[in-house]
Amino acid sequence: MQTLKKCVSVACRSNVSRLYNKVVTDAEEIARLYREHSLYPSLARAEIGPVITSQYGGKYCNIYTEWSQRDFERNENVKFCRQYIVFHDDKSVVYSGPSGNCTEIKGELLSKDSPSGDLKAVVQECTIKGEEKQFLEVWSKNSKVKSINLTALKKHGKVYEDDLFGCLVWSHSETHLLYVAEKRRPKTVSFFQVSSLLIIHLGDQFVYYEDWGETLMNKSEPVLCILDIEGNNVSVLEGVPENISPGQAFWAPNDTGVVFVGWWHEPFRLGLRYCSNRRSSLFYVDLTGGNCEQLSSGSSAVSYPRLSPDLCRIVYLECGVYGPHQQCSRLCMVSVKGCTGKSDMGSWTLLTIIRDLMVVSCSSPNCPPSLRVGFLPAVGSEEPVNWVTLEESPSLPDIHWEVLSFTPPPEQDNTKYPGLDFEAIFLKPKNVKEGTKLPLIVIPHGGPHSVFVAEWLLSSAVLCKMGFCMLLVNYRGSIGYGQDSILSLPGNVGDQDVKDVQSGLIDKQKVAVSGGSHGGFLACHLIGQYPEFYRACISRNPVINLASMIGSTDIPDWCMVEAGYDYSTDILPDPTVWEQLLNKSPIKHVAQVKTPVLLTLGEEDKRVPSKQGIEYYRALKALKSPVRLLWYPGNNHSLSKVDAESDGFMNIALWIIQHLSL
Repeated sequence: MQTLKKCVSVACRSNVSRLYNKVVTDAEEIARLYREHSLYPSLARAEIGPVITSQYGGKYCNIYTEWSQRDFERNENVKFCRQYIVFHDDKSVVYSGPSGNCTEIKGELLSKDSPSGDLKAVVQECTIKGEEKQFLEVWSKNSKVKSINLTALKKHGKVYEDDLFGCLVWSHSETHLLYVAEKRRPKTVSFFQVSSLLIIHLGDQFVYYEDWGETLMNKSEPVLCILDIEGNNVSVLEGVPENISPGQAFWAPNDTGVVFVGWWHEPFRLGLRYCSNRRSSLFYVDLTGGNCEQLSSGSSAVSYPRLSPDLCRIVYLECGVYGPHQQCSRLCMVSVKGCTGKSDMGSWTLLTIIRDLMVVSCSSPNCPPSLRVGFLPAVGSEEPVNWVTLEESPSLPDIHWEVLSFTPPPEQDNTKYPGLDFEAIFLKPKNVKEGTKLPLIVIPHGGPHSVFVAEWLLSSAVLCKMGFCMLLVNYRGSIGYGQDSILSLPGNVGDQDVKDVQSGLIDKQKVAVSGGSHGGFLACHLIGQYPEFYRACISRNPVINLASMIGSTDIPDWCMVEAGYDYSTDILPDPTVWEQLLNKSPIKHVAQVKTPVLLTLGEEDKRVPSKQGIEYYRALKALKSPVRLLWYPGNNHSLSKVDAESDGFMNIALWIIQHLSL
């Protein structure tokens, strides 16, 4: 695999041990380090094919994987695929290896192999004579047997390719395909373009359509669609209530109906991305009669339903509505026995599991993602899994990392949820000259109900290679530490989380703070509440003023809940609540700020609108406090486009170097 071979050769050059006694400060050298470590691809998806028995009696299956990698010349994240062959005896892997080289994927929105492995469905998007078109293709062996121009059919709008609504699912009979698309909107005209004022949609061309928020722009009214492969016919599934948006759909046993998650629209749509607590339910629509049945409670939030291998049960996750966006969920309709073991690798992600064969991606702060496979032990057995590596990534031996635990001092213990500790991941260069004090970058995560896991993070690895120590803080309120930890933070933002980050510091020499979203909220709080402590601050799409944000974000409930109030769509905050929203915001402490601030903002951010960062920028300018603002057109809250990500990293590194006087 040419890309991974490149990475190995780069790693061999990069891992030459050097003694750290100063930080890399040359911009050209920093860019070289970032470019080299960007060559490590990330695993995005894996599919396991059907079991095939060879003429000699051996069993094997193919594993299809998709990866992504930054391409600076093309200024995009390039997707590519590679296949592997795995011989096994249903209990363990006998032999495994790659099957051919990697191939770039272009224009492909969705793809899915049929259960038998004989067919493959692909949703393609391309531009023909200046017009964007979408096609649904069916491939058999080495030929394309169907190509349906979905745009020309005009049955629906664009196909959904996201991971919240989108799907592409074969029926069990392999005669139909199920997918999700935007509902077709009727053509509208101006009052002044026709002679008759009796046209139904006259004057509707500027009607506002709510969408589902951050990363889901222009996704407003999804519909379930079915392609009859033999008849070349696409139909929009009837029977789905008009007041819900369907997604995450799959076929019921015997293809008699479709099971899906439905999100309620009323009273208005709230942002879905990173928000698993939106009111939703599990539904079943009967294909014969068109009746729609609600399968779960209508007062909770459900997600990620799956049909069991025996086709007899559905399992799904369920949690409460409103409250913290990420919270503990219940696993419904299944009995699970837990078993925990230790691992030499930091973070493991299950990509897929079929017939007890697991495909996982594993990485750590000093090792890019590797691809491994292994069989689940037999029922009732607690034997360790025998993992086989399909694709190995070289580790970076000159980076040391560990997980640190912290106990808040008694005066900072939460009286309602006492006894909660928190953790941080600490990275540092391994070979440090004795007596050398390296600068520290403190990074609180966003969310706030999110978490840093011990996985590969490009920016942290490169900064560590430059000679910085990194402290990634999982303050109280982070997920993965139980529901009490999550519930301890709402009402205490700007206080408990700020003190956790500050008390978690292990070195007070030349400290910078950097964070995005709620992490940016904390960074700005820290430099306002501890104005003499931090020498540099970077804040990416930060929350600055909860009071001004509530009317412009796609998640207004977040502002209320994290400030400690219940959210209701039909009640506006009273003056006391407005006051508390302001008191818990970083803007309250802006007059005390002495630290130079670098702001990076995405023009199309719907989650934390860019006006938040501009509000802080103007306040700092008025106070004659050092501030710089970077504005990234075409970027949303994540600032994840290649140009914004790479330019942001370079500016962040140089800002820290400048203001820590390195």
